[in-house]
Amino acid sequence: MKIDLTDTTSSKINKALVQGRRAIGTPAVGMVLTLVIVTDEENAYDALKAANEASREHPSRTLVVIKRVSRSPRDRAKARLDAEVRVGTAAGTGETVILRLYGEVINHAQSVVLPLLLPDAPVVVWWAANAPLDPANDPLGALAQRRVTDTYAAEHPVQELSARAEAYTPGDTDLSWTRITPWRSMLAAALDQVECEVTSVEVEGEEFNPSVELLGMWLADRLGVPVKRSVSDGPGLTGVKMETNCGPIKLGRSDGSLASLSIEGQPDRAVALKRRDTAELIAEELRRLDPDDTYASALKFGVERLGEHGGAQKNAEKEKPEAAADKPAAAKKSASSPAAKKAASK
Repeated sequence: MKIDLTDTTSSKINKALVQGRRAIGTPAVGMVLTLVIVTDEENAYDALKAANEASREHPSRTLVVIKRVSRSPRDRAKARLDAEVRVGTAAGTGETVILRLYGEVINHAQSVVLPLLLPDAPVVVWWAANAPLDPANDPLGALAQRRVTDTYAAEHPVQELSARAEAYTPGDTDLSWTRITPWRSMLAAALDQVECEVTSVEVEGEEFNPSVELLGMWLADRLGVPVKRSVSDGPGLTGVKMETNCGPIKLGRSDGSLASLSIEGQPDRAVALKRRDTAELIAEELRRLDPDDTYASALKFGVERLGEHGGAQKNAEKEKPEAAADKPAAAKKSASSPAAKKAASK
């Protein structure tokens, strides 16, 4: 069931939600959280589709906030709110309200969203596009327990990672981090099978891909070893090689679907490591609403590594060994990620 409201208010939207639930015979509210999606018209369809699929696992009230830029000065001065209310099969397993904001109300989206939040239920805000550099201090982000961004959609992903680390607040997370969950699980399981000491790591993937950078930061943070960042044609992450005192451990994925795990002294094995869609990523993030301390630790490690040195990959490769020896230990580790430094210097 769909109800269109033009030039409306939050109060009228709430009444439409009650009317819709009664019309389909489910007056009770059976949702576990409120998901606020902040996006634009270009990305609204894909974001809403992903949220509807994720609602099968997490029934929620989904509020889609679309800020429309008016063409004329007269229209920009006039505040207006249009809404589309969806309940029943049109909204997955929950409720959906699409909010289109015009004029001055664009700067006060939180005043529109606040009356529509489910009472006594957690709030998650997801910026599908144009995320703020400091989500916790954003007026909409301040309403939420969890704030989801995606640095992969940023113009300069590695710089965005650095900014995210500086402004990190418990409850922040990133879909670029969520994308590497299977990789982290597989690498941890591989290390559990051997009694070896890791001496160095090489992470290979697309240039300027924040997921590749985050995986390298996580490994460097957890293992305390140098991590080299190599560039490949992708898609996404393509391989990790860990050198140990009892032979290399390799995890490679060239087609974005099936990976190969190689451990010294064991037969190679094929493992499923497909690239997941946005709906699966959002569903995973909604499973936990507590702060992700592992993400925070890896992210903050990366700021020091990316922030202390810049320069292109070729410059790093031509750097003289005696000059590198004069640098601090932390700088030596950071020099092992030339692709990240190349992006951070721009």
